[in-house]
Amino acid sequence: MIRLARRGSVVFIAWLSLTASFMSAADTSPDLALIRARLTDTQRPLTWVMTGDSITQGAKWLGSTRSYPEQFEEVVRWHLQRRRDFFINTAISGERTDGLLADFSWRVSRFQPDVVSLMIGMNDAVAGPDGRAAYEANLRTLIASIRALGAIPVLHRTNPIDTAAEGARSRADLPAYNAIIATVATDTGTVLIDHWNTWQAHHPTLDARRQWLADPIHPNTVGHTAFTAALLEVLGIDAPTPSDPN
Repeated sequence: MIRLARRGSVVFIAWLSLTASFMSAADTSPDLALIRARLTDTQRPLTWVMTGDSITQGAKWLGSTRSYPEQFEEVVRWHLQRRRDFFINTAISGERTDGLLADFSWRVSRFQPDVVSLMIGMNDAVAGPDGRAAYEANLRTLIASIRALGAIPVLHRTNPIDTAAEGARSRADLPAYNAIIATVATDTGTVLIDHWNTWQAHHPTLDARRQWLADPIHPNTVGHTAFTAALLEVLGIDAPTPSDPN
């Protein structure tokens, strides 16, 4: 059980009990055992690249609070005392899979990563049904490109959005894109962090889901803490989730 060091942590403890049923895809990946083993090897530091779009960048909507990559780095480098592990966040607001592929050398390859965490698809979904095939092809190419570096990919599904809000209507096809993420993870044996299902299980109503959103699309601090909790749970890391400084 992950202990959450923040106000309202009882909510997250209840949420964590819902995550187990959505972890089967991650648990079947041989990469998961490899990541866990490397985390216990204190003699070998790791380079982590966290990439994607504005959600992973932590742009604008979090104010002075920390994004999930920053929270995860805190857990690994402080609570696990892996002080020589380094984290590079190369996410860019508005990014899509084609943009990341075109910029892959600059944003991923040159860092010679051991692990690459990828959450992308929120902006690709604007293309709707016509964009699904290209998105899937790009996602598969990204996973293959990460593996070609000798790195381990970790793939995230996105958070659900406020489908009733005008600002989110352009992403009405997001469920189909999240289905593609799950399919690609299964087909490629990639570790999957299933935020899509865990958010909906914990917040089945739209009104409740808004508690984790800063706007119709972007998670707030609580939503990012939920991301971190899910990532820690799948990777088998028993550590406090960093608290909200506010």
